[in-house]
Parts: sequence; C-alpha cells; structure tokens
Amino acid sequence: MSSRLYKSTLSVSIITLLSRILGFVRDMLIARIFGVDLATDAFFVAFKIPNFLRRLFTEGAFSHAFLPILEDYQASGDQHATKGFIDRSAGSLALVLLVISILGIIAAPILISILAPGYAWHSPEHALAAQLLQICLPYLLFIGLVAFAGGILNAYGQFIIPALTPALLNIAMIAAAIFLAPLLADPVSALAWGVVIAGIAQIALQLPALQRLGLLPRLRIDFNHAGVKRLFKQLLPAVLSVSITQVNLLLDTLIASLLAAGSVSWLYYSDRLVEFPLGILGMGLATVILPKLAKCHAAQSPEAFSSALDWGIRLLVLMGIPATIGLVLLAEPMLSTLFQYHEFTATDVHLAGQSLKAYALGLIGYLLIKVLVSGFTARHDMKTPVRYGIYAMLTSLALNVLAIPLAHAGLALATSLGALLNALLLLNKLRRDKVYKPESGWWWFLLRISIASLVMAGLLYYCVDVSWWHNQSATNRILGLLLWITAAMASYAVVLVATGLRLSHLVLTDKT
Repeated sequence: MSSRLYKSTLSVSIITLLSRILGFVRDMLIARIFGVDLATDAFFVAFKIPNFLRRLFTEGAFSHAFLPILEDYQASGDQHATKGFIDRSAGSLALVLLVISILGIIAAPILISILAPGYAWHSPEHALAAQLLQICLPYLLFIGLVAFAGGILNAYGQFIIPALTPALLNIAMIAAAIFLAPLLADPVSALAWGVVIAGIAQIALQLPALQRLGLLPRLRIDFNHAGVKRLFKQLLPAVLSVSITQVNLLLDTLIASLLAAGSVSWLYYSDRLVEFPLGILGMGLATVILPKLAKCHAAQSPEAFSSALDWGIRLLVLMGIPATIGLVLLAEPMLSTLFQYHEFTATDVHLAGQSLKAYALGLIGYLLIKVLVSGFTARHDMKTPVRYGIYAMLTSLALNVLAIPLAHAGLALATSLGALLNALLLLNKLRRDKVYKPESGWWWFLLRISIASLVMAGLLYYCVDVSWWHNQSATNRILGLLLWITAAMASYAVVLVATGLRLSHLVLTDKT
C-alpha cells in the first residue's frame, strides 16, 4: 500500500510539475507580450474568478464533498446505485453551474466593482475587466464537470488523466497569447478566450477514461436523490473548508486595486511562484491521500487513518520547509529569471519579490491545510474546517488593516499568517479528538530537518548575490538559478543523510 501511494503521489507531482512549468511559460509570455499596465491588471482581476473556481473544483474542494460519498456507494457493492448517483449528480451539478454562469455573465460589471473597488464605474479599466470576465465565466460550467469527472477517476485509482487537465489551460492560454492576440482589437482578450477553449479541452480529455470504466455519466437532473442531496448539502461547507486561502487571495486583489498601479500584477506573479511548490507537493499528496483516508474511514480503521495522516504530514514538512527557504532567499533571482523581460522591469522584480517572500512564509501552512482538511472531510465532518477557516480569514482581514504601511507585501503577509493559524487549529483539533496520533520519531525527524534547513539557508544567504541577476542575459540567469537551486537541494539532502534520516522513516505502515 505504501509503495502504491508513493508511486501515485510521485506521478501526480511530476505531472503537476510539468503543468506548473507550462504555467511559468504562460506567465513569462504574458509579462513579455503585455507587460504590467492597466490592461494586464484588468485581466488578472477578471481571471481571479475563473482561476479561483478552477482551484476550488480541480484542486480538492469538490472532491472533499463528492469523493467520500462515492466511496460509501462503492463500499456498498451496489454498482447500479453507484452509477445512478453519478448520473444524477452530474446532471444536477451541470444545471446549477449553467445557471450560475449565466447570472455571472449578466452581473459581471457588478462583480468587477466588488473585486476591484479601485476601478471607477464605467472607466476603461472597469469596462475591459467586465468584458474579460464575461468571456471567461462559461469556464465555471466546464471546470465543474472536469472536477466531477476527475473525482470519479481518482476514486477508482486513476490519477494520471485528472492530473493532466490543468496543463491544457496553460497550453490554451499560451497559444492564445501567441496566435490570437495579434488579431484582436483588445489583444489581452485573447487570454480570456484561451480560458474558455481550455475548459472544453479539459472535459474532452477525461471522457474516454470514463467510458473505459463504464462510468460515463448520463446527465439526469434529480435533486431529490438521496446521494445528490448529500452532495449539495456538503458541497458549500467543503468548498469553504479548503478555499479560505483562495478567498484571502481574492481579498488581496480587491484591496490591491486601491493601491499603486501594478500592485495586482505584483501579487499575481508572486502568488504564481508560491503555487509552484504548493501545487507539486500539496496537490500531489492531497489528491492521493483523500481517497485513502475515505477508504480507511469506510472500513472503520482509525489506526490506518491516523497512520496515513502522519505519513502525509511528514512528507509535507520534509519538503515544505526547504521550499519555503528557497522561495524567501531566491525570490528576486526567480522573478528576474522568469519575468524580467521588456515591460517587466527590475523595479517590478523587487516589488513582486517583497510579496513573494511574504507569501512564502505561509507555505507550510498552505500545504498542511490541504492534507489536514482531508482528515475531517473524509469523515464527513465539513463544519469544523469551515469554522477554523473563518477564524483564519477574519484574522487575515484584521492584519490587512495593520499591514497597510507595507502596501501589497503587507496583504501577502496577512494571508500567510492566516494560513498558519488555520493549519495549527486543524492540527490541534485532530490531535485533541485523537483522530491523529503522531507516530514515534517526530522529535528526531524535526531535529534533522532543522539542521539541514539551517545549512541550506546559510549557503543561500551568504553566497547568493541577488543583484547579479538584474544585469545578466536570459541564459546566464537560468543557469545561475539552476546552479543555486541544485546546490541548495544537494546541501539539504546531504545533511539529512549525514544526520541519519532514512527512507524507512517515511514508510507508511498498512494497518488496515
């Protein structure tokens, strides 16, 4: 079982890595072609909603509500009932998403005013952002169905196809930026059309896999079906439980629109870099561990449940701490290498670097939330993560006021502190309820990681000249960044091995 989980996690992480690389190519092209101005700010404001919904649906929120119910149907052994639940859930969900999409298109100008109150009503930037949002909003219908299909495939142990779907969004937006933008009066609107095209492609990718399983949904609308009632009853709490960080990022955009021009873009690019390790580490593990936890709960095996949680937390701590150090100490070199071309200046690198460092401080919190929330939703407890998430969101809002002197970087710092509080509350509750019982060896494990992290941090802090990147060619920047990332990873790994860490310390014991 441990071997299978490792392989599945590794497969999803590798595919997510490829998708994130494509995402950076996409953002590099956007920075290079469109620069940082009112038009790109308008797009990033409009893109916040579809991107927010993409993260909710495809990065766990929908699965937290849907997958535990599907596991219960699977455990019953009644395939006819399972297929009936899938068909009726698909049809009912599609209708709800279609209605919301239409209402959103109609209300787009109002939504933009809410998201970016700094945009005057009917100003050019407000009108452009509303137009871009109207183009993007059908993506809600598509991405909801993509997440539904992915949840079915994950429940049956097929993780590869769902993990590939995010890459299609990046590919479509890259193609739109290169080929479609020169043909349009408002070139930035090509990016919005790329989002819609991506949604259609993402659905099409998963249909053959569902067909092979004999689970291709026949859309049937039935809100009175017991399983559908459970799904919709749990959907909103599940979305809220894992979306607090995303809500805070939306609030960051809202407040940033009141700050200096470019603030929205600086936050966007810094968030994109934090999403890189968050997607690879958190997404890969959360995707695989939720079905495992749901199966343990359905089998009434609390020891296996706790052991799986412990395994996931150890992996996240092992990889999350050095990732945090790397993002903080290599913030400007990474931003310079990826985005400092033409319209994206050294000043933009410096200002985006401030918010990147602030977001990075909360990385371990963002990662832990993805796994810890699964410890609740796999047991059908949706209320507790929502309650703690609201506490964290209110804390972030209060800190946003206190952090006003730090401008956009203060918004990022408030979001990070809120995520850390959320993770601590979730972990403490699981331990207090004895759902999670840490296994032996944690103190030695943390000591080894601390020593290795200090060595890695010392290497980067004392040896890396951040200003060097601003005056180098693209090739030199890339080679320099790769050199120091490799050196940092090598120093971390060598110290871990030298202090006695072995792979056996990370093996998940099958206690089912």
